[in-house]
Amino acid sequence: MGLKDLKGTALEIGITFSAGSGFALFGYDPGVFGGLLGNESFIRTFNRPNAVIQGQIAATYDLGCFFGAILTMFIGERLGRKKTIVAGCGILIIGAVLQCASYSLAQMIVGRFVALVLNQVGNVISQWLNYGMTYIPENGVSWRFPLAFQCFFAILTVVILPVLPESPRWLVTQGRYQEAKSIVGRLLGEPEDSQAVKNAYDLIANNVLHEMEMPDFSFGALFHNDALQTTRRILLGAGTQFMQQWGGINIINYYLPVVFASVGVSRRLAVILSGCNAINLMISTCIPALYIETFGRKRMMLWGALVQGICFVLVAVGLGVGVNTQRMRNAGAAVATATNWINNYIVVLVTPVGISTIAWRYYLIYAAMNFSFFPIVWYFYVETAKLSLEEIDTLFEHKFRKGAQPQGLDDLV
Repeated sequence: MGLKDLKGTALEIGITFSAGSGFALFGYDPGVFGGLLGNESFIRTFNRPNAVIQGQIAATYDLGCFFGAILTMFIGERLGRKKTIVAGCGILIIGAVLQCASYSLAQMIVGRFVALVLNQVGNVISQWLNYGMTYIPENGVSWRFPLAFQCFFAILTVVILPVLPESPRWLVTQGRYQEAKSIVGRLLGEPEDSQAVKNAYDLIANNVLHEMEMPDFSFGALFHNDALQTTRRILLGAGTQFMQQWGGINIINYYLPVVFASVGVSRRLAVILSGCNAINLMISTCIPALYIETFGRKRMMLWGALVQGICFVLVAVGLGVGVNTQRMRNAGAAVATATNWINNYIVVLVTPVGISTIAWRYYLIYAAMNFSFFPIVWYFYVETAKLSLEEIDTLFEHKFRKGAQPQGLDDLV
C-alpha cells in the first residue's frame, strides 16, 4: 500500500502530523521574535530600535496574517483546503528568506508582512533555539538562523500534503460526490460500500446540500441571521479570537524575555525562563486537549478567562512591588482568523510601549479584559462538545426555529 492509499488510523496519523507541522509553524514565529529583541547583533544591525519600532517589527507579521485571512475568504473555497495551505506555506518561505537576509528595517518589516501563515511545540523550539544562540550574541547567525528555521515547518507541511486527501465536505460542495464518498471510506478504514461509510457520507452530503439550498454566498450573507444563525455563529467565532488576543496570551508569547528584562533579569536567564514557560504552556495546552470533550469547551473558556485574569492581577502586583456552517465555513473561518490577527497586531504593537510607559499597570488591562469575558461566554456561547459539524448545524437551526429539541442535543446550552 502506497502513501497515497493510507486509510483508517494511518491516515489519521498523517493528517495529524501535517496539521501539527503547520501549528508548530504557527507557534514558532511569536516565540522566536521575542527572544531576538534582546540579541546584540540584531539590535546593532537595526540601529537599536526603540519600543515603538520594536512593536512595529514584531506586529507587522500579524498584519500580514490579517490580509492573508481576508484573501482566503475569497479564494479559499475555490482552491480547496490543500492548495490554500500550499500557497500559504510558499508565501511564508519567501517572507522567511526576506527576514533572515535583512540588513534594514524596511526589508525586515516587508519580510514579516509577507510571512502570512506562519502551537506550542513550535514555541518551545523557538525559545530554546534562542537560548542556544545566546552563546554567540555578536554573530549575525544568532538571529538570522532562528528566522530562517521557520521554513523547515512550512516545507514539512507541504511535503506531506500530496499524500493526504481533500476535505470530503468541500468535495461535496464541488459536486465530486464519488470522490468524497471514497475519502470517507478511507477516513473510517471501512470498505466504500459498507453501511458505516454510507451513513457517514449521507449525513455529510445531506447537510451540505441542505445548506446549498440557501442563497449564494455574498459578503453581506455573513451578517444575515438566517435559519442556520449565520450571523451569530460568525460573531461567536470572531469573538473567541478577539478574547484570545485581548486575554493577553501574546504578551507572553512575543515579549516574555522583554518582560523579564524590564525587571532586571539578565539576557540569558530571561531566555531560559522563557523556554521553561514555553514547556509549561505546551503541557498546559496538551492536557486540556485530552479532556475537552468531557469538560466541554464553554466551561473551559469560562474558567480559563477567570484564572488568567487572576494571573495578570498577580503579575501586576508582583511587578508593582493564541462555529460556522459548511457553506460559510471558509468565510467564517476567514473572518475569525482575520479578527485574531488584527487584534494580535494591535496587542503586539502596543505592548513594548505599554511596558515602557506604565510598567506593571499595563497588565491590569488584561486582567480586566479576562474578567469581562466570563459573563460574555456564560450568556452568549453554546456547548458543542461531542457534536459533529452536522449536529452543530442542527443545534443552531433548532435554536433559530425554536422547535422541538433534537434528540441527543439536550443539556448542551
